[in-house]
Amino acid sequence: MIEENPMQVFKTAFVVLALAFTPLAAAQEITRHNEGNLFYTAITIPPGAETLYLSGTGARQQEDGTWGDIRQQAVDTFSRFRDTLEGLGWSMSDVVQVRVFAVADEDGNVDFAAFNEGYLEFFGTEENPNKPVRSFLEIADLVVDGWLLEIEIRAARMPD
Repeated sequence: MIEENPMQVFKTAFVVLALAFTPLAAAQEITRHNEGNLFYTAITIPPGAETLYLSGTGARQQEDGTWGDIRQQAVDTFSRFRDTLEGLGWSMSDVVQVRVFAVADEDGNVDFAAFNEGYLEFFGTEENPNKPVRSFLEIADLVVDGWLLEIEIRAARMPD
């Protein structure tokens, strides 16, 4: 029968536990990689993060019955997302992915620069320096007449 030294067993157990939890503690944050002017190309979300998916949303019709240009629609749509997120206790800084579906205007053009102007009111700002990963797709049409874009977002955060 082998005699066990209680102090040696304690030390071994401590080292094993320390090694087991060290990588977990170091990985417990959302990490953004390859920052560009408008977005990151990769974001790492560790196990245990809370996630929130907001489905496709577009602009609201303005009081004069128009929908506005793509910049106005981007601002309106991101404002709606901000209100929804805040109502659920989240914020725009929690957004990790933006997917945009955009329809060309009557001349066959998508005003990407105007969209980016609206987008930059919400991401990469002093209030919200975070930027998500992003996809921008041109499509033939959307279900709602008048929408030039539809956006969906994903948010993630580490639990408190």
